[in-house]
Amino acid sequence: MTNIEQIEALLFVAGDEGITVAEIENATGFAKPAITTLVTTLATKYEQDTDCALVVLSTANTYRLATKATVAPVLKKYFEAPLTTSLSQASLEVLAIIAYRQPLTRIEIDEIRGVQSGSTIQKLVLRQLVTETGRLNEPGRPILYGTTELFLDYFGLKSLDDLPAIDLAALTDTENPAPETDLFLTAFQDKLQGAVPDQDSEE
Repeated sequence: MTNIEQIEALLFVAGDEGITVAEIENATGFAKPAITTLVTTLATKYEQDTDCALVVLSTANTYRLATKATVAPVLKKYFEAPLTTSLSQASLEVLAIIAYRQPLTRIEIDEIRGVQSGSTIQKLVLRQLVTETGRLNEPGRPILYGTTELFLDYFGLKSLDDLPAIDLAALTDTENPAPETDLFLTAFQDKLQGAVPDQDSEE
């Protein structure tokens, strides 16, 4: 495992919130000047590779991965799929977690699911089923997510009180999570209004 690999992996896992120099230092043991050099090297590598869609963004000592502007058209088509399109398994899982545990951060969602959820959350935000509700008061100020009025309409709910009963302990048991194929979805079965998971699952 090279130093660049470690930096790249941390940037990927950090997702939309990004990762600070201090967090990289704690995770790798690299000195701050070395971190700056490594991130710059990685950013240059992305910039020079015309087949790479990634770019490194830097804001207030925080780094994050993003996609180049040149790929915006294809991403726009992907994220703005009409609501008539059935929700994927990944989308239903994330929606269920947010619905029962809101507000919560992407990192918390990732911990519950055991996989990355960043692009699924972004798609749900663009579909207006999920929205940003604020930021957590801790280092990095991670975004908090919650469901929207459109979410209630989509699932035929009058309020969040109409959500099916579920064992909330299962939503936070990261040591013994439920099988992925059943993750929280059984509680939604009566509310799906015929939605069938499609093939766009990211995980």
